[in-house]
Amino acid sequence: MSARNRELLGLVPASLLVTAGFAAVFIQRQEVLSDVSLTYGAIFLGLCVAAHMILRLTLPYADPYLFPLVALLASFGIVMIYRIDETLAREQAQWFVVGLAFFALTIVFLRDYRKLERYKYTIAAAGIVLLMLPRVPGIGQQVNGAYLGVGIGSISFQPAEFAKIAIVVFLASYLRDTRQVLVIGARRFLGLTIPPLKHFGPLLVVWGAAMLMLVFIRDLGSSLMFFAAFLALLYVATNRLSFVLVGATLFGLGAWFLTSSVGHVNDRIQAWLHPFDEKLYEAPGGSYQVAQSLFAQADGGMFGTGFGQALLKLPSGASILPAPHTDLIYAVTTNELGLAGACALLLIYLLICERGFKTAMLARDSFSTLLAAGLTSVFALQVFVIVGGVTKTIPLTGVTLPFVSYGGSSIVANFVLLALLLLVSDRARRPA
Repeated sequence: MSARNRELLGLVPASLLVTAGFAAVFIQRQEVLSDVSLTYGAIFLGLCVAAHMILRLTLPYADPYLFPLVALLASFGIVMIYRIDETLAREQAQWFVVGLAFFALTIVFLRDYRKLERYKYTIAAAGIVLLMLPRVPGIGQQVNGAYLGVGIGSISFQPAEFAKIAIVVFLASYLRDTRQVLVIGARRFLGLTIPPLKHFGPLLVVWGAAMLMLVFIRDLGSSLMFFAAFLALLYVATNRLSFVLVGATLFGLGAWFLTSSVGHVNDRIQAWLHPFDEKLYEAPGGSYQVAQSLFAQADGGMFGTGFGQALLKLPSGASILPAPHTDLIYAVTTNELGLAGACALLLIYLLICERGFKTAMLARDSFSTLLAAGLTSVFALQVFVIVGGVTKTIPLTGVTLPFVSYGGSSIVANFVLLALLLLVSDRARRPA
C-alpha cells in the first residue's frame, strides 16, 4: 500500500471518533441517538480528505502518519469541547477549517521551505514583535495576571503561538551556520565544554528574551517552552550536552531571581507548591484551579466516571473546574476517561513526536534536520508544559493543549507547524 493510501485509510478512525463522540453526547443528554452525528462525521471526513488530496498532489512522499494522528487529536478535541459547551465547539470547528486552509496555503506557497533561511533575521524580528504585542496599550489583553492575548475589534489571538514557529526557523538557520564554529572553538572550563564567547551571544540573547518574557508579559509557560526548545536545538546542532547544562543553569538562576522579585511569578510558584493551602485556595488567581484539577483527575480513577459525567458546574452555575475547555481540558479527559484514556491521548502525542524526530533524522541537509527537530521539540514541550501544569509537575500556565484545547490561534499555528514538518518529510523521503 502506498504512503498516501495509508494516510487516507488513517483518516477513517478520526471521522468514526467524531461520529461516536457526538452520538455519545446526544445519548447522554437526551437518551436519543440522532443521525446528526453521522452528518458531523461525514463533514469532518470530507474536510480531511480535501486536505489529503492536496498532500497527494503536492507532497507524495511526505510522512503518511502525521496528518491522520493530528486529525485524530482534532476530532477528539471538537467532541470534548462540544460536551463542555456547544457554542465553543461550533467556533472550534470553524477554526479547524481555517487551520486546514492555512495548512494548504503553507504547503502550496512554501514548497521550497529552505528559502526561509534567507530571511532569518526578519523572521526573528517578527517573532519578537509578536511576543511583545500583548503589552501594547489598547490591544493587549491580560488573563490571570499574564499578558497573552491581543484584541483588535472582534478578533483576538495569542501571538506566542505564531512566534514559536518564527523563533524555531531563526534558530535552525542560525545554528546551521555556526554549529561547526561552536564545536571547534569550544573550551574546557571546570569540567564543562563552554562555547567560544564571541559565539555565546545568541545563547545569552535567547536567555535574556526568556527572562524578559517572565517580567514583561509574565508568561512562565511560554518562557520555559521557548528556552527549552532552544536548548534542544543547540544539542542537536552540536551534540554537546554541556552546552545544554550551561543554558539550563542560566535559566534556573534567572527564574529563581525573578520568582523572588516578580509578584505574579511568585504567586504562581506558591500556588504550585501549596495548592491546598486555605489562603492560597481562596485568593483571586490562587491555587483553586490547580487543586480542582487534581481532585478531578483523582475522581477519574483508572477507567473514568464515564463520558459526559464530569461535574463542571454547581447547580447555582458556579464553576467547579475553571476553564475546562482550555487550561484544564486534560483534567476533564482524565476525569471522564480515567488514567487509561489520558494515557491513550498522551500516546498519540508521543507518536506525533516520534514521526517528527524521525523526519529530522531522515533529512538530507542541516537546516532541514534542525527545523524538523525544533518544530517537533516545541510541539512536545507545549504538551509537557500544559499537562505538567495540570498534574502539578510544574507550575500551571496558560498554554493550550495542541489540537485539543479550545483556541483559534493554537489550532491555526499548529497546522502551519504540521505543514512545515510535512514539507521537510517529503524532501527527506523523496528518491534521489
